[in-house]
Amino acid sequence: MRIAIVNDSAMAAESLRRVIAASRRHQVAWIAEDGAEAVRRCGEDRPDILLMDLIMPNLDGVAATREIMRRTPCAIVVVTASVDGNAAQVFEAMGAGALDAINTPILEMNGDGDGQAALLHKIDTVAKLIDAPRRTATGAHTPAPVPVRRLPAAIGAPARPPLIAIGASTGGPAALQTLLDGLPPTLGAAVIVVQHVDVQFAASFARWLGAQTPLPVRLARPGDRPRPGEVLVAGREDHLILTPGGSLDYTAEPAAYAYRPSVNVFFHSLARHWRGTAIGVLLTGMGRDGGSGLLALREAGCHTVAQDQGSSAIYGMPKAAAELGAAVEILPLDAIAPALLKFLQQTLTTR
Repeated sequence: MRIAIVNDSAMAAESLRRVIAASRRHQVAWIAEDGAEAVRRCGEDRPDILLMDLIMPNLDGVAATREIMRRTPCAIVVVTASVDGNAAQVFEAMGAGALDAINTPILEMNGDGDGQAALLHKIDTVAKLIDAPRRTATGAHTPAPVPVRRLPAAIGAPARPPLIAIGASTGGPAALQTLLDGLPPTLGAAVIVVQHVDVQFAASFARWLGAQTPLPVRLARPGDRPRPGEVLVAGREDHLILTPGGSLDYTAEPAAYAYRPSVNVFFHSLARHWRGTAIGVLLTGMGRDGGSGLLALREAGCHTVAQDQGSSAIYGMPKAAAELGAAVEILPLDAIAPALLKFLQQTLTTR
């Protein structure tokens, strides 16, 4: 992979350069000292992956990410001194199209230091995400979807609240902010979110998301049950699933999935095990994760919604759903929350 570095700190840029050079499987395409230079260099020589700092003169990392994704889209990973300390800017950059975030590695004179392995793992993971659509397009093997079997409500089983299941990736934080802000604090449905985000920053993401919505937001824990008016966010690298008993859990399988946690895995488990009203929502994102899962939900009798191309930062995941005929409705982002509320109202009045 050809990797570009954007950082106004010569020490940080050199640290990143040394990590990439030491990998022997990636090379540095170029180094820019601020966001404005990065926008120009991307137009001249687009890299495979761009490591973007946040706090820079002339044009900061958020604005540069937004401009690059508009002009010459490429895979962007935010690299900053402290992801937790800059959470608002990090998730704003991810809303603008950045794929992920990581702390800047600190290297000693001998080449050792903190964060080197983590950065290389992040780069390799992003490389898989970039390559996944190409492998799918050329007919390479992809895991088969789990067969759907709709379970009838068990006699004497407690009633389950309506459930809104949302999947998102690239551009997801900003899209989720808009969608959840449109839901009232008196929402009579449970909400579960699967957003592709590094497990190291999942807690920061949940806290940030909670500040953007009137609904309480927290990470999903094993054994949790969806509750009305509460947003649960997948918070581990393993896949979030719904168990046959209606509680949440995590599983490492399928291990071969590049997307972790996978929207498809959760949607398929929901289609198999949820007894009650459910709505599947697929938002902006790179790749095809969530498409077959949304189709499984539709085939199981659930209402399904996909974000439209015009309002998506990256029209990958919603496009996959549209091509499969998985979405009952394809809507612009700002129309999704009103549509969900309308559907829930109609469902409750016809019970």
